[in-house]
Formats: sequence, C-alpha cells, structure tokens
Amino acid sequence: MAKTPAGRPSDPRGKERFNEERAAYTVASATPDLDAGVTAIRETVKTLKPKPGVYRMLDARGDVLYVGKARSLKARVANYTQVKALSNRLRRMVSQTRRMEIVTTNSEAEALLLEAQLIKRYRPPFNVLLRDDKSFPFILLRADHAFPRIQKHRGARKAKGNYYGPFASAGSVNTTINALQKLFLLRSCTDSFFSRRDRPCLLFQIKRCSAPCVGRIDEAGYDELVAEAKDFLSGKSSAVQAKIEKQMAKAAEDLDFETAAILRDRLRAATFIQGSQAINASGVGDADIFALAAKGGQVGVQAFFIRGGQNWGHRTFYPSQTAELEEGEILSDVLLQFYEEVPPPRTILVDREIPEQELVEQALCTTAGHAVGISVPQRGTRRKLMEQALRNAVEALDRRLAESGTKAKTMQQIADFLELPEVPQRVEIYDNSHIQGDKALGAMVVASPDGFEKGQYRKFNIRTAQTNDDFGMMREVMRRRFRNLAENPDGGDARRNSHETVWPDLLLIDGGKGQMSSVRDTLEEMGIEDVPIVAIAKGPHHGREGREVFHFADGREKTLPVNSPVLFQLQRWRDEVHRYAIGAHRAKRSRAITASPLDEIPGIGPARKRALLLHFGTAGKVRAAGLDDLKRAPGVSEAVAQQIYDFYHAGG
Repeated sequence: MAKTPAGRPSDPRGKERFNEERAAYTVASATPDLDAGVTAIRETVKTLKPKPGVYRMLDARGDVLYVGKARSLKARVANYTQVKALSNRLRRMVSQTRRMEIVTTNSEAEALLLEAQLIKRYRPPFNVLLRDDKSFPFILLRADHAFPRIQKHRGARKAKGNYYGPFASAGSVNTTINALQKLFLLRSCTDSFFSRRDRPCLLFQIKRCSAPCVGRIDEAGYDELVAEAKDFLSGKSSAVQAKIEKQMAKAAEDLDFETAAILRDRLRAATFIQGSQAINASGVGDADIFALAAKGGQVGVQAFFIRGGQNWGHRTFYPSQTAELEEGEILSDVLLQFYEEVPPPRTILVDREIPEQELVEQALCTTAGHAVGISVPQRGTRRKLMEQALRNAVEALDRRLAESGTKAKTMQQIADFLELPEVPQRVEIYDNSHIQGDKALGAMVVASPDGFEKGQYRKFNIRTAQTNDDFGMMREVMRRRFRNLAENPDGGDARRNSHETVWPDLLLIDGGKGQMSSVRDTLEEMGIEDVPIVAIAKGPHHGREGREVFHFADGREKTLPVNSPVLFQLQRWRDEVHRYAIGAHRAKRSRAITASPLDEIPGIGPARKRALLLHFGTAGKVRAAGLDDLKRAPGVSEAVAQQIYDFYHAGG
C-alpha cells in the first residue's frame, strides 16, 4: 500500500496562499459533482422556513465547509441553487456540499453571534478566518479580598474584580503592572503567600508594595490606593496626578521629606506610564481602532486598543480565506470573531463602511451589555489616530510580504536540497526524550511555510519499546503515527485527529543512520514507501553547530555551509522538536514525582487523599491501617474505608 500523494499545489508564497486555494484544488483533484451539491441543498431548502438562523455546509466526510447566517434561511440557502449567479469560490463550495445543518435563532443579530462562534469552533475552509487565536491579556484588580491584589489575567473572566484591557501583549501588561505597583503600591502576591507573611517582602523594600500583609498600611489607607488605581486605569490619570502632587507639596511643607520622596517616586511612575504611550489618544476615552490594508492577495488588519485615553498597545491580524471577498465584508468578519474573546468597548472606529453595520452593532451590544457604536472618523484626533492605524497596517503588510518572499525562497531551497518534488506544506519533525529509558516519550512538531503549527504538536508515551532503545522508540512512534493512514490511505475518518488523517510532505528525524533506518524500515513494513524521510545529526564534532549531517533514505549523506539559510531553518525545526520533547519529558517526570500510591485507589479524589495523608501521615501508613482505623479518618465513610482496605488487602 503506497501513500496517496499529498495533493497540495507547490506555491512559493507558502501556506497563506495554499489555505485560500485548498478548496479549489480539492475540487480539481476529486472531480466533484456540482449537481449532487445543488441537489443536497435543494433537499434542505424544502424543510426551511423564512426564519433567521445559521446554516452549515458539510462535505461527504462530515467536515464543515462553510458557516453562514441569514435573515431568512429559506431565501438565503435557496440562492446557492442558482449556480450561474455564484462566484467561482461559491461554486467550489457547493460542489463539495453533501449535507447541511440548520439552527434557527430568535433574531438576525443572534444568528450573527452564533455564526462567529461556529466559525471559531470549526475553522471552515470557505469562511474568513482570524488566524491569531491567542487570548489577550488583561489587568485584573481583584475584589475578593480585604486588600485587593493586582495581577495579569488571561482566559475566562470568572474572578470577581475589575478587568482592564485588552493589552496587545503580555510584555505590555507586565510593564504596566510594574509601573502601577510603583505608583499605587498595590500587592501582587497570592492570597496564600499574603497570609503567611510575618515581615515585609522585597517588594516593600524596593517601594513597590505598601505591605498590608504585616500591617504597614491599614485597610482604609489601602482602599484609598485601590480607588486611585481604578481612577487612573479608567482614564482619570490627570486627577490622580494632581492629587499626588498636592500631597507631595504638603509633605514637603511639613518637612516630611521621606513621605515627599515616596510621593515623588509615585509621580515618576505615573509619568512613565503616560510617556510610554506610542500615540496620543487623549480625549478618545475607550475605543478600538481597526484599519485594513490589502496587497498582493493578502490582507492585514491593524488594531489599536485605547482605554481611558491611554494606548494599551496594537496588534496586526492577517485573516485567511479572503479571496474574492469585499474588503468591508472581511473587516466585518474580523470584528465579529475578534469580539468573541474580547469585550467590545462603547466605540469602535473603522477606516471604511462595513456591510450591515447596524446589525453588527446590535450583535456586539448584546455581547457587551451596553451600547456599541461603529463609525468612520472624519476629523480631529480620531481621524489622526485612524490615519496612523492605516499607515501601520500598510507597513506591517509590506513587511509580511517581504518576509513571505524570503521564507518562500528558503522553502524552495530546502525542497531543492532535500530533493523534494515540491515545496513542503506540512513538515513533521520527530525526537525522543528519556533518562535511561525512564518516562520515555516521542514528540512530533509540525511546521509549514508560515511557521510552526502548535495546535498540531503531538506526544507519544512509549508503551512497548525496550528501555534505552532509541530505535525501538522511533519505530513505535511511526507505527502509531501512520497506523490509521496505512489502513485508510485516502485520509480515513476526517473527523479524527488531523495527525492521524493527513499525509506529511516531509519527515525530519532528529538522529543519525540508526534512526533513519528505523523509520524507513517501519514505514516500508506498513506499505508506505513514498513519504520523504531525512535524518539530521550533529556530525563528527557533536557539540559544534553548523556541522550537521543529513542522512537520506538511500544511505547518502549531505552537508550545508555553516552560514546557509537552509541550514538555519532546518536547525530551527530540529531545535523546536528537541525543546518540545524535553519539556514534555520533564512535565511527565514532575507528575511522577508528585504522584501518590493513593492515586491508584478508585474513587479516591484529591480531597479524600489529602484527608487520609493528614490523618495517617504517609501513604504507607494508610496501606497498613486496619479497617476500623480507616473508618475513624475524617471524611471517610464506612463504604470508602472498606473500599480502601479491600484495595490493599485483596486476596489477603
């Protein structure tokens, strides 16, 4: 059984272009039946009513091709049966459609929000996709303690308190928190650390905390600092600065120079925060600014985050699947997907009109719980900010296109050096990690022309290979990686994990001749003969970078000049899998160190385990305890005590 060709077009512009043309290539290679798609849609139309809702188009394997919303589902879906009026992109989509799923909603705004949620979940190939799915950091001023803590926060906003953000990066949050600590002397330690203190920590000594943990400030005084911090973060920085200046002058007048020096340092911190703003956003209040630039078939959207008249950073997004779409439609989709994770401010400024603007405002208002306005600024400070955002968008897109050209050239050189038929779109890099065979695991990282695909990384806990047998470990990893594909060379069940259903264009193995032989022989045994394999070893001078030797499946060896861009890229791939494998191994080892024999007892959770250890002292004493002793342990019922006793004394 030989591997089915990967079927991806060689494209020096890399993965971005490939993603946008993936559907077109699938159609060309699979000879789809357009009539079958139209028939499937017509069958669905018969069951629809003129109600708002969301529809999903699915292919023959059940993959979601497209998610759309409609004011009238019946009318909107029926449009897809008018083939002559469809664009080439929509014809390709219809030709692959074999089934549809429908969800009705109470309003079109609700359908719009549901559409954004489903796009984020399914990542359909015919929808505009906001590829940057990293969560944005916030500053959290907690409200669940007498002395509130200031901290960085990511993820769901479940903790009680005030959230300020989003910030563009973790670095900008850390810098701001450090300055806020100097300005307002708020604690950043955990509650458990706070409760254990009997003397001030280092942060008090360097004047970044008021040490409420040991009574250096009372609750009323700390509350005043918290109120000032809230005012400052809410845009009332001038009033806060004026108050501190007045206090400093009073302290100097009273000859309290120590207090005056502390207040002076706080003023400097406030000046630092305001001076670090890259743009002047005074008078804007809370607003997000979005500007779109398009060039060379790619789109970049620049976002500025303004809160309380302060610039909290900016980020550029590069949405994919934008071919054949109007720029206003792309921007609208970006807004809806972005605000799935981030609470929208009251004001959103855009550089152009977007379709169904009132509907988008209504949907975002539902999400935010307050009025949200979208507008195109025409004059004044807001117009200057928009011009700056647009200029940044154009410059960022130009840099990306230049980098893409360099990357594309390097990827083509890699294909030439490794003797590949085309530029690899999916490269899988493998390594093993263990100590004397203990806690062994294999690691796979995935790279594309656009960078590392971290959502595709995989770990393989070694189950059958012998201790210290690196070659056996690599054989086991290969069998498990390609087992499904060997049985189903066309991709198998596409709803399973993608690493089990997608063919790689290149396997890069961290190792030498032995690892190469293990991988090659294992794949041949499985009937897979045309997956390119290359092993990368550090060469005769093991500790010297740049002397890597590349081993090919036919036994040949090749090297590269020490200053070759191709070598740098291959080293980077190798180093990434090495980092990932070692990190996963360390995590596995740490879990083993903290494991307890009590973990093996069915039905014993963390709370009961903790109670047993507190009562008996060690796991060994729990094992040796009699049934009556177990019954006397706090939180342990007679049934649980019997279960524990039987576990340790089965057959005794």
